[in-house]
Amino acid sequence: MMLFKRLRIPFLTITCSGVILVLGKLILAPNSSRYTAKPFVFPSEVPLAQWQSLHSQSLFTPIVWQPNLMTSRNYQYQQNNLSLDIEMRYLVPTNGNVQELLQIYTTLPASAQMRQQEEVGFYYLLVDEQQAHLSSCINPRGKTTVTEQQFTGNGNRHDLQLNRLLPWLMGEVQLRDRRCLWTHLSISVENTSPSEAYQILEKAWFSWYQWWQPRFPKS
Repeated sequence: MMLFKRLRIPFLTITCSGVILVLGKLILAPNSSRYTAKPFVFPSEVPLAQWQSLHSQSLFTPIVWQPNLMTSRNYQYQQNNLSLDIEMRYLVPTNGNVQELLQIYTTLPASAQMRQQEEVGFYYLLVDEQQAHLSSCINPRGKTTVTEQQFTGNGNRHDLQLNRLLPWLMGEVQLRDRRCLWTHLSISVENTSPSEAYQILEKAWFSWYQWWQPRFPKS
């Protein structure tokens, strides 16, 4: 009880200071909450270990489909007789639901296997008659996610930090960073089994994530 009494005043001071800062922001700079993500251009070439880069091009997507799509690009790679296709889409804002994105942008079956790699995060694996696919959302901070719950939880852990309070008050960032680099890899299963194709996709995905995570678009 005595400890609570000693900590009560500092706690109330911090709480009141936070409230005053927020009110001051809303009164003095109401337009600062109208955050707009900075323009971003995907690089024309991205290195991928053990794969030869062939070419890349912008993806055509009608804006009416997904107004929060900032930009997109397709990358193609080759390894011996294997061809790897990677589609990147920069979404701002998003709820991080990869199943919904697959329904909007593809005709793939709804069923998908969720996998997790400790150092990378979550991703989906799925297969159709011709190709095996891997799909996931690279977050601004933290690990990759595929569901809305994972996306929100990752944001709670990494966005709500004291070092982001001042930039938010200045209108430089959103307190909740709801951006995502949605990544979709695919490879043919014509000459390989789905399980073997999954292993190839996973290895490529881990390398791809390691390159992109520190290069996530600046907010």
